[in-house]
Amino acid sequence: MAGIGVKLNRIYRKNTITTNIIGFFYSTVVTIAPVLVVIINLMLMQKVLKFNTVRYIDREIFSCTILYIFIFSLLTTSPFNAVLSRYMSDVIFEERFEDVQPCHRVGLMTNICFSCLFAIPFCFWEHLVGGVPIYYVFTGYCCFVSLVIVFYNMLYLSICKEYKLISFYFFMGMATAFLLSLFLRYVCKVSITYSMLLALTVGFFLTAVLEWAKIHQFFPDNSEEYRRVFEYFRKYWQLILINFLYTLGLFIHNFVFWGTDMAMHLLRTFVCNQPYDMATCIAMFTNVSASVIFISRVEMYFHERYRAYADAVFGGRGIDIRNTRKRMFRQLGSELMTLVRLQFIVSVFIYLIFVIFLPGMGYAGLVMRIYPMVAAGYFVLFLMYSEIIFLYYFEDLNGALFTAVCFCLGTFLASLAAVNLSHIFYGTGIWIGSVIGFTVAYLRLRWLERNLDEHMFCRGNIMKQAKGIKPSPKVFDLREQKKSEASLEIEEHATKEEEAKN
Repeated sequence: MAGIGVKLNRIYRKNTITTNIIGFFYSTVVTIAPVLVVIINLMLMQKVLKFNTVRYIDREIFSCTILYIFIFSLLTTSPFNAVLSRYMSDVIFEERFEDVQPCHRVGLMTNICFSCLFAIPFCFWEHLVGGVPIYYVFTGYCCFVSLVIVFYNMLYLSICKEYKLISFYFFMGMATAFLLSLFLRYVCKVSITYSMLLALTVGFFLTAVLEWAKIHQFFPDNSEEYRRVFEYFRKYWQLILINFLYTLGLFIHNFVFWGTDMAMHLLRTFVCNQPYDMATCIAMFTNVSASVIFISRVEMYFHERYRAYADAVFGGRGIDIRNTRKRMFRQLGSELMTLVRLQFIVSVFIYLIFVIFLPGMGYAGLVMRIYPMVAAGYFVLFLMYSEIIFLYYFEDLNGALFTAVCFCLGTFLASLAAVNLSHIFYGTGIWIGSVIGFTVAYLRLRWLERNLDEHMFCRGNIMKQAKGIKPSPKVFDLREQKKSEASLEIEEHATKEEEAKN
């Protein structure tokens, strides 16, 4: 999210309550506004179209369809987007803008093919076994593919620092979806659930088209160098696993509880656990402000210290490197502690609001008993992800990969044990997994603090590694040099004789 810091520094410069509020809302717009727009649109459509009057089975099929679309679009796009983001960042840094389009096309085809590899068999199962109408299944499939493209295109606009454009495109898409749902329901007399699903599909597709058009406006040239993109998948394979395992860890505890007696099975196709899934959703929104706080703080403070250290590495003295390294890690520790303090205050405040008002809105009983522990787990989870971002700063992909493996595996195993506990401790799985991942990442950062010089300076090679015939170990041959000097003298003498004759 490089580039937000410049704008935030201008906002926070006056250091008043008003500017602090403006800065927080600006950070919100460029980070989580798209998610909020989608959720608000769904709530408005349900309210205006009187979703609560629909048959229970139809409501649950629609809810599970939307749930699956969001979860599995995130899971199937997560493996490749981190590598593609790295490639595009390097291309822009090297000013090879004509290589962006090949990257975009390769990534688009890879994401769609990988996503459809799982979506198409499920759609056949949904229709043939579950008996869901073919038009409903096809619309859900189109909605899934459209959201995959939306998430993928967001990657490029984020790197181009067009955060406000992303939010605007989501607003345009969801506004269109809301108006279209009204037209389909009250003019065309389409059923409520299908009106909402078809409208969302059109809204996501419109958002994807707007993003695609903007990307091609930014980068009109095409070098057709597609092989370079595939080389990055081989070179940075750790990023594929890191991003996938982190995203899988976000939902793997839900998958475990989908296999319990609490789970609800619909038409032998959809599986969900309503109380646990709703508690997870509420817990995520309780702590999602951590992303806003982290991005704001890192962009404004830590990035400057990191750049000072990088400048010292490339052109400074030894004492400059040591001093900037110490200041950088002091700032890193300060940012983590500040994030913990601020997010704790925000999470407690939001938690109290949810506990007071959600029971009156129908979210009570088992949902609110599960919610506290899951909220504690997501609190630690977002802190862990902040540490993974810091590991990215230091090119420590092995440390980030080990963190993601420990987090995902710890969450899975702890969730298997948590299903046997009482309801209030169901969230123990995500909490234990997040604590394990946070501890591993923290210890890795402490190791980097002690060994950063070796990590930064001792990983390269004097000669570029390549396959082929090994070059000769001979560096200098005095006799060969004398022969070459003698031949040069003879050639010069012959040239002078020719000039004299002419």
